[in-house]
Amino acid sequence: MFASSRKIAVTPPAGLPRALGVAALVTAVATGCSYLLPDGWAAHGVGLTFLGATYWLVVRGDDNERIREHGLSLGGLVELAPLSWPRIARDTTRALAYALGAALLIYPFFWFGFRAWWKVDHFHPAPFGSVLSDAGGQLLMIALPEEAFYRGYLQTTLERELDKSVTLFGTRVGWGTVLTSAIFAVGHLLTELNPARLAVFFPSLVFGFLRARTGGIGASVLFHAMCNLFSAYLIRSYL
Repeated sequence: MFASSRKIAVTPPAGLPRALGVAALVTAVATGCSYLLPDGWAAHGVGLTFLGATYWLVVRGDDNERIREHGLSLGGLVELAPLSWPRIARDTTRALAYALGAALLIYPFFWFGFRAWWKVDHFHPAPFGSVLSDAGGQLLMIALPEEAFYRGYLQTTLERELDKSVTLFGTRVGWGTVLTSAIFAVGHLLTELNPARLAVFFPSLVFGFLRARTGGIGASVLFHAMCNLFSAYLIRSYL
C-alpha cells in the first residue's frame, strides 16, 4: 500500500491554479451530493465523486509510474500488472503497522480532549459490534475515496507545486500537506455547517504525514477509518 522505493518518473507539474480549481470543483460536486441525494445514498455519492475524480486525474491512463508517484498503488492492486501476493501482504502489513502506531500515540490525547470538550466523565462501554459493523463502510466508502483524492492526487500535486520545506521525524513535508488539510476541513464544513467540523484539519495533518512517510495512501486510509470508528465508539460510550 505504498509506492516502490525504486526511482520513478515524475509527472510534469499540473500548476497550482489547476490543482486548486480541481479541488474546488470536486468539493462542490461532493457537497452537492451530500445535500441532494437521499440520506441512504449521500455517502455513496460523495465517495464515488472522490474515486471518480482520482480515476480521471491519475489512474485512467494505466501509467504505473504515475500511479506510484501519487501513492495509489495499494500493493499493486491499482496497477496494470500481475498481482504479487507477497508484495500485497508486505505493503498491507507496513501500512497497518504505521496506522496502529499512530493510533497508540494519538488516541490517548484525543480521548482526554474528547472528555474535556464534551465535559463528560461517566464511561459506559458501547458494544464493539455496533461500532465494528460500520468498519467496511468507513474503510471503503469514506476513508479510501477521501484519501485517494486528498492525499493521493491533491497532496501529491500541491507538495510538488509548493515544494517541501520541513523535515518532521525524518520525513519531508511542506505547505502542500497543510493546504490539503485546510481544503479537506472546508469540505467537511460545507457538508455540515457546524464550525466543529473544521477540527478534522488536525487529524488530516496526520493522514498527510503518513502519506509522506510511507510513500502511499494505505496507512492514511487505515488510520482515517480507525479515527472515525474510535470517535463513534467514544460518542456511544459517553453521550
